[in-house]
Amino acid sequence: MPSGFLALILHAHLPFVRHPEHEHFFEEDWLFEAITETYIPLLRMMQRLVSDEVPFKLTMSITPTLCAMLQDELLRERYVRHLELLIDLTQRERKRNRKHSKLRELAEFYFDLFSETRHFFVEQWKCDLLAAFRELRKTDFLKIIGCAATHGLLPLIQQQSRQAARAQILIGRDVYVDLFGSEPTGFWLPECAYAPGLESFLQEANIRWFVLDAHGVMFGRPPPRRSIYAPYYTPAGPAVFARDRESSRQVWSAHEGYPGDPAYREFYRDVGFDLPTEHLGPIARGSRKFSGVKYYRITGCGEEKELYDREAAEKAAETHAAHFLEQRRRQIVQISESGFDPVVVVPFDAELFGHWWFEGPRFLELFIRKAAKEQQDFNLTTPSEFLETHPTQQTIEPAASTWGENGYLGVWLDSSNAWIYPHLHTASQRMSDSARRHAEDSNRSADRVLKQMARELLLAQSSDWAFLIKTGPAKDYATKRTLDHLLRFNRLHDQFSLNDVNEEFLRDCEWRDNLFPNVNWRYYI
Repeated sequence: MPSGFLALILHAHLPFVRHPEHEHFFEEDWLFEAITETYIPLLRMMQRLVSDEVPFKLTMSITPTLCAMLQDELLRERYVRHLELLIDLTQRERKRNRKHSKLRELAEFYFDLFSETRHFFVEQWKCDLLAAFRELRKTDFLKIIGCAATHGLLPLIQQQSRQAARAQILIGRDVYVDLFGSEPTGFWLPECAYAPGLESFLQEANIRWFVLDAHGVMFGRPPPRRSIYAPYYTPAGPAVFARDRESSRQVWSAHEGYPGDPAYREFYRDVGFDLPTEHLGPIARGSRKFSGVKYYRITGCGEEKELYDREAAEKAAETHAAHFLEQRRRQIVQISESGFDPVVVVPFDAELFGHWWFEGPRFLELFIRKAAKEQQDFNLTTPSEFLETHPTQQTIEPAASTWGENGYLGVWLDSSNAWIYPHLHTASQRMSDSARRHAEDSNRSADRVLKQMARELLLAQSSDWAFLIKTGPAKDYATKRTLDHLLRFNRLHDQFSLNDVNEEFLRDCEWRDNLFPNVNWRYYI
């Protein structure tokens, strides 16, 4: 009999980036890269496992903003053009490298990769990746869970306005129902950020469980009897699972993590920075940026970069998958000696697998195949399934916490980004006041304005903007996005209050920020 259980969770999220006012927009590449390098490889991985009848259990969140982009016709069209430009680039790379056998082989690899990706996206799934996820969800292998509407940092939003925090959760729930036809049983708290009181909104949304970082459970009251290796019910009802840091560290750590192995592909060395812009052609659009064509491996510290060897990378992925499996087996056997069935919860950002760590999907597939084949001392599970088979658990009140640096909001509440929150507080109050004044209003024009005000507020609340302002690479863009949404919200609010809404301005807002067509502004009452 297995000694315990392992729950793998992938959190797929990107902020809503869509700029119809420009023919091309640099930050839209975030989505295109993630589709090519993460979402399609993960889908194909799961489809192979199902086809080969390999039993697996995987939980995945797909955030409402990411779903909105995956559904958007404009972004779908732009993604196909992006792929076609990559195919054109790799065709020219095959010619350029025809006398260099190793580079020619790599150029052929990328040409095939982008061609197969286009076939999968356009021919197989008619540009609708959510349909592919829905198909996998029908199996017993993939469980998809919900998330807050725009990945807002719920503890800070709740501190400013309980109605605004409630709206983030309930609107996120509604988007899930619209897309998947049922309510989510699990819910990903953005940045694993929790503060007491949020569980009551989760209960209202009929959520059964969520995940926190380890210290959110370990500092709970009363102290957890089974450490981080069991779920715990919160006072309002939904259960909390704790992230296992030991498992995460082996993948995430810059010093100990698998992705730093010298055999793996180097993320930062890209032909978009190496080759002349005139050779790169339209994929670069006259500027230096990542193309996704990378010829070098990480190599050793201080050594000159060497060309990427796919066979060596495959061997490294297999070695690391076997090591991860053995480490989890030992860990679970040791914990189970305490006399209960432990569950080790291992959540990751999905974009780690493929985008940041090119071989990540292969590592994950090899791990799952080995776990199924070798009859380990544990079973793969999902938090939903574990609660069904282990319904009797301790009740605790978790502690306020996040994941990430220092574990207590420090990344998102910093001297660099703290200026955001007074503006968000004022906007949240204005949204609730406007919703209350028009609670009984059935006027279609008022409904349109209030829906768009809700969209602008939700988008301004995205945790991604504060994170990017703090960490730097896209600071100016994140600042502009925050200010633009607040300015549009305030202008709509002021016009609405004066009963003088500019129809052209409202249409422009709806055209730019077109997500969540059924957003329920009455949640702000």
